Parts: sequence; C-alpha cells; structure tokens
Amino acid sequence: MIEIIPAIDIIDGKCVRLTKGDYSAQATYQESPVDMVKRMVDSGFTRIHAVDLTGARLGQPCALGTLEKMASVNNARIEWGGGIKSDDDLRDMFNAGGSWAVIGSVAARQPLLFNHWLLTHGGDSMILGADLRDGKVAVSGWTSEEDLTADDLINRFRPLGLSQTIVTDISRDGMLLGPNFDLYKDLKAKHPDILITVSGGISSTDDIDRLDTLGLPRVIVGKALYEGRVTLDGLSHKYL
Repeated sequence: MIEIIPAIDIIDGKCVRLTKGDYSAQATYQESPVDMVKRMVDSGFTRIHAVDLTGARLGQPCALGTLEKMASVNNARIEWGGGIKSDDDLRDMFNAGGSWAVIGSVAARQPLLFNHWLLTHGGDSMILGADLRDGKVAVSGWTSEEDLTADDLINRFRPLGLSQTIVTDISRDGMLLGPNFDLYKDLKAKHPDILITVSGGISSTDDIDRLDTLGLPRVIVGKALYEGRVTLDGLSHKYL
C-alpha cells in the first residue's frame, strides 16, 4: 500500500501553497503549521513533509523555530527542507527536531558536501530533493536551474548510500491536474533500489490509486488537501 505524506509549506509562520513554485501565486491558509501537524497526527499521519519556502529562496533556514514547535507534537516526524546549505544549518535542523533533511540545491551545486552528509548521517536521514522543470533540476526555491536530471543526481549519490528521493514535477505542482505518471514510472524502472516519493499534481484519490498500481511507494499530498479535494479522514480510512 502506498504511503501518504501530507505536506506543509511555510512562509512567515503560516501554511501556504504556491502554484508551480511561483511566490507571487501564493494561497495562505488559516491554520497554523503546528495546528496542521496536530490534525495530521490525529488522523494517523505521523510522517509529514514540510518546506521552509522563505529559507529555500534566501538560501538559509528561516523557520527552525516553527519546526521545533511542529516536531514537539507527540508522534510527529518531520521531513524538512528549505535553505539547508551548511553543516551548521543541517545540525540546527536536526537539533530543532527534524527527522529527515530534504536536500536539493546543495546536492546539485555542492555534491561533495552532500556526499559528506550522506556518509555522516546515512541514507535513512538524508533525502535527495530533485525538483524538475522541463526535466532539469531547479534550485534555490525553484528560481534557477542546473543542467542536471533526476537520473544524474540519483546515479551520482547512489554509491554514497542514497536510498530515498523526493521528485517534484514543478509544472504540476499546485495545479491539481494529476502527477506526471510517465516520469515516475520511468524513474522507478531505472532505479528500483531507490525509494521514490511522488510530489506535485495530486488532485484526487484516483491519482493516488494509479500511483499505487504503478508500485510507487510514497506520495506527498499538498494542495488537494488544503483545497478540500481530499480529506485527512478520507485518506486515513482508505490508506492506513
């Protein structure tokens, strides 16, 4: 059974969702990140995906205080990304209570540093974030691109212990039009030893069921949850 990971994106201490990563196309929601974590955990979802969007854009963590409050919710485990660029950033993230670090820009631009983190912390704690625009990796809060593909990054870091990656199709993110099924089917076929998390475009449980049929192990659900296309209770009853 596919694992559902509900998402929380954070700007200025508030839950938001962007469309295609566009900071000018921001929807802000009433519940605080901590209240959302409580709701998610109460519904049975203990692994939660969270992104410090301000940190991602500025290149330094900006919401570790919020992470600390989120991680203090009983049974919550947070996979956290956004602006982690140095050993100190990574240490501070773990000290604030993050269970996993999602690393995108450093993996693309400073591979030796990500190599070091994989060797030091292990593939169980480090997650490769591969955010794709037209097949190329986007970095720095999706504001620029590198001449790399998800395959390039996976192949680069697999020998160092990489075991899991979150792959986002930016063109689908926040669009509620369904994920890029062909992309994930192809990645799973090429990298059967890597745990691939689908991110971007989920609009309904039909999308999730199709990914499950394709054998994808995990999927992040964001905007569909906040816009009422799916509910925590509904997902819990069907997938937990």
